[in-house]
Amino acid sequence: MAKRIIGTTPKEDGFRMPGEFEAQDQIFMIWPERPDNWRDGAKPVQIDFTNVAKAISRFTPVTMLVSQSQYQNARYQLPADVRVLEVSNNDSWVRDCGPSFVINDKGELRANDWTFNAWGGLVDGLYFPWDQDDLVAQKVCELERVDSYRTDDFVLEGGSFHVDGQGTVLTTEMCLLSEGRNPHMSKEDIENKLKEHLNAEKILWLGDGIDPEETNGHVDDVACFVAPGEVACIYTEDEKSPFYEAAQDAYKRLSQMTDAKGRQLKVHKLTCPAKNVTIKKQFRIDTVEGTMPREDGDICIASYMNFLITNKGVIVPQYGDENDALALKQVQEMFPDREIVGVNTVEVVYGGGNIHCITQQQPKAK
Repeated sequence: MAKRIIGTTPKEDGFRMPGEFEAQDQIFMIWPERPDNWRDGAKPVQIDFTNVAKAISRFTPVTMLVSQSQYQNARYQLPADVRVLEVSNNDSWVRDCGPSFVINDKGELRANDWTFNAWGGLVDGLYFPWDQDDLVAQKVCELERVDSYRTDDFVLEGGSFHVDGQGTVLTTEMCLLSEGRNPHMSKEDIENKLKEHLNAEKILWLGDGIDPEETNGHVDDVACFVAPGEVACIYTEDEKSPFYEAAQDAYKRLSQMTDAKGRQLKVHKLTCPAKNVTIKKQFRIDTVEGTMPREDGDICIASYMNFLITNKGVIVPQYGDENDALALKQVQEMFPDREIVGVNTVEVVYGGGNIHCITQQQPKAK
């Protein structure tokens, strides 16, 4: 049985969200198919998702959630060691619509089931409807027999925050204070909600993310915890880069911050791609009412930061860019004891996200 927990919070019940660098049992993904988001009927991006799943499964079991109409196709394309389950969905961003799992010291696992409204609901959301995506977390909890905390009064996506597992949360003002999410709440209210549901003592606020149009600036494109007391941050000195101002501001802020334990953060720089990745007019992307259109020349959010830390590996985006190798080298220096695996995910970027956005980890309960 998987029940909804009413009247308490993870913090009250002694549960915390572990850092991504802690041990994991499995990774969830959702198979892409929307022709109004992915080009050419999503066939090119399905290859990238398959390659990401293969890379992860070298370190951690993968469960792929797939719609009824795509089940056979996904099962055929994916290797046998990837579990494929039929689950209805609106699109493939499981980081944002899936559960954020929490653990306690007794070896128990629970989850946060955040209200999901497609990054802004009717204010500036990216598609309508989003009803099936908002059910994904509950369905995953049913599958895994995990009790969950549903936040009916609070909209949040998993890509909008990172935790260190030791009381610190990293997020952005651009996203969490956006009017399409929780306009009824003050910044202090939002901080308190994060503290209760992630079991945190301190919220570290960055300013802007690098994708105002897509997710209103998710932090997972800009910075993340790589270990307790250590963060990675995108960095560029190229003033022509579309990410220059946000990267410089994030780096300056992080360099002056301390975590919940009072540690001065050690900040690792991570390069940005040398060239912009852009939407091209020959891409065949369906136009559908209620979906944000993609225009020729739109700059995609190509960040090397959108990697996944999973057990003994780190899966890092690659773009066929001259800085690809440098990014892998820099990530290796952050994670000397893990294997760094680059996967070309330019097709995923065309749809508005990357490796971290299309994955969600289930931590290992002790």
